[in-house]
Amino acid sequence: MSDILIRAIARDAGIQIAAAVTTGLVERARQIHDASPLAAAALGRTLTATAIMGDQLKTEDGSVTVQVKGDGPLGSIVCVGESDGYVRGYLQDPSVELPLRADGKLDVGGGVGRGYLMVIKDVGLKDPVTGTVALVNGEIAEDLTRYFAESEQIPSACALGVLVDTDRTIKAAGGWLVQLMPGVKDEHIDRLEATLAKLPPMTVMLEQGMALEQIVQTVLDGFEVGFLQTAPIGYRCACARSKVERALISMGKTELSKMAEEQEKSEVTCQFCDKIYTFTRQELQQLLAQAEK
Repeated sequence: MSDILIRAIARDAGIQIAAAVTTGLVERARQIHDASPLAAAALGRTLTATAIMGDQLKTEDGSVTVQVKGDGPLGSIVCVGESDGYVRGYLQDPSVELPLRADGKLDVGGGVGRGYLMVIKDVGLKDPVTGTVALVNGEIAEDLTRYFAESEQIPSACALGVLVDTDRTIKAAGGWLVQLMPGVKDEHIDRLEATLAKLPPMTVMLEQGMALEQIVQTVLDGFEVGFLQTAPIGYRCACARSKVERALISMGKTELSKMAEEQEKSEVTCQFCDKIYTFTRQELQQLLAQAEK
């Protein structure tokens, strides 16, 4: 199943849902960062959530950045999503491994630790819109639910899952986000809560071979589902040599001249895709001349 994102609503209730299959893009991120199973799960969940949130943006060239900053060994997780659902991301230490939890699952919460989740939305306004909440448990889905409740005042439920195979590749990844619209009836909320309480994990449904449309209908069981949109999503880095040059210039004259003096060649690695950009001493001196202007 290729990576896709589906949006739908309950026609007979004030409920909306976005669901995504992200197996391919999470595997791409795992390969780029050579991530351990634990790191791949933490980064994969955050990438999935970011794809869903990016697709929610009303602006065509908008972007959303999701930062998970905990005190656990994984360090910070940073993911950026565009308004077409394409994402990129990295985490501080992709090599971290921890013992499995008592239930046999990867200890993502232990890897992330305590801290906060920050969402930065760039929707073409003068300043980006920012919201920050304390982490509930570092498992990402519950933390995101708190963010929507506290920062955007939208009652939500979220599920995110990454299943890592025995060879460390990603076997299945995806998630869904259900949100209540203003004026939703109590009886509809009760029905939804009863369904969500007995719902299997996202990765179990994917492993069983369920199509994303079937998963959406299972989450909204008992409601009349109206499908709004289906779109391809994936992993995409927006780095370019010109952007790296601008970043080097923004470091300032002191740092740049130090780089030029110390080495014949300097390498700059993109955090999102691990692409290496090489600059000779002469090229750095040319950038230094631009910085001095």
